[in-house]
Order: sequence, then C-alpha cells, then structure tokens
Amino acid sequence: MKRITIAIDGFSSCGKSTLAKALAIELNYGYVDTGAMYRATTLYFLQNNIDLENEEEIKNALCHINISFKAEDGKNCTYLNGKNVEEEIRGMKVSGMVSPVATISTVRRSMVAQQREMGKEKGVVMDGRDVGTVVFPNAELKIFLTAEMETRARRRYDELKSKNQIVSFESINENLKERDRIDSTREDSPLRKAEDAIEIDNTNLTKEEQVNLGMKLVMELLNKEIM
Repeated sequence: MKRITIAIDGFSSCGKSTLAKALAIELNYGYVDTGAMYRATTLYFLQNNIDLENEEEIKNALCHINISFKAEDGKNCTYLNGKNVEEEIRGMKVSGMVSPVATISTVRRSMVAQQREMGKEKGVVMDGRDVGTVVFPNAELKIFLTAEMETRARRRYDELKSKNQIVSFESINENLKERDRIDSTREDSPLRKAEDAIEIDNTNLTKEEQVNLGMKLVMELLNKEIM
C-alpha cells in the first residue's frame, strides 16, 4: 500500500501527539514529535545559559545538539545528546521558554532541515505547528487540531499531576495563552491552519473517537489513491 506523509498541526495541549502516535502505530509509520525537538533545544539552551539575543552563540550551540527518538516500554522518548530527557522537557521551566526559542529563525531552520530529513522517505506522522505549512507543505494528509482553552488547560494539568509535578491550573492556563500568542504572531513560520488541512475540534472527543476519525481520513485518502 502507498505510504504517505501525515502532518498534524495545532495549538498546545490539543492532543496532537496522542493522535500522531496512535496513527503511527496503526499504520506502522515512523513518528516525529517536532514540539519535542524544540523543547529539547530549549532545555540545552537553559542548561548552557545560551543568550537568545546572541546569533553566534545560538549557531554554535545548535552544532552541539543531537536529537533522536526511541520507543521504550511503549512510549516515545526524546533523547538529547544520548540522554533521555522526556520528563525534563515536559516541565513548566521548559514550557515557559520553548515558544520564545521557537521564534528564532536560526533554530527553526535547523529543526526544519532535520525534520525534512526524517520524513523524506514518507511513511511518517509528524506533529507540530508548521508541519503542514512549512516542513511538508505537500503532505498528502493535513490535520489541524483545536480544542477549547479550558479543556486544553485541564488536560495539561492532569498530565503534569500524573507525573507528580505540582502546578496550579491558573498558571497552566496563562502559559497556554501566552504560548498561543507567541506561536501565532511570530514572524518565522507562525502557527496557522494550512488551506487544505482538515480541522478537527476534539474538545468533546475521547481518544478513541479521535483516533478512529483520524484513521477514517487516512483510509479514505489511501482508497482514493488506489482507485
């Protein structure tokens, strides 16, 4: 069966990774979490006190960053220079800085180049904020996920709570609003829905319903290609 590229974009905590991972498993495709790549880069910058206003410092830092993904115990883990940083990059310290880091054009060019290399053979599901508009504008299937702010904040709160990270619901809500503002207004590759993307509001959808809808879209496309 023909292998395609699936691009899933949307705001923070809309369930992009949940849907992308599930589709990748169902289709036996590769999965790339582009958001995790920016988070890992942000973590490296924080650990090494990189000045976000210093172009040369940023370029030099990027030369020392190697990001990879590994499946462990049924979970997709992000590795930064050989170390599993999956838990670290999901904390509020990184969450509070990832959007400003992601606005830096030098960082974006580096990440996009790596993402395109990862998906050049197709058979990949990639989620982020500019996958369908910048990374793979010719992706066969583009999905844009949305959800109400309160639902998104609640999901994020429950996720952090399950990891014993105690953060107030209000601070998460404000963090998401600020990230939305930065992601949508940055000059380089702002978050927006691709013209040919299919929008899904999953505010009231269960994970199973969301995955079933995603698979329905995939199969409709593949069957159309066969015909």
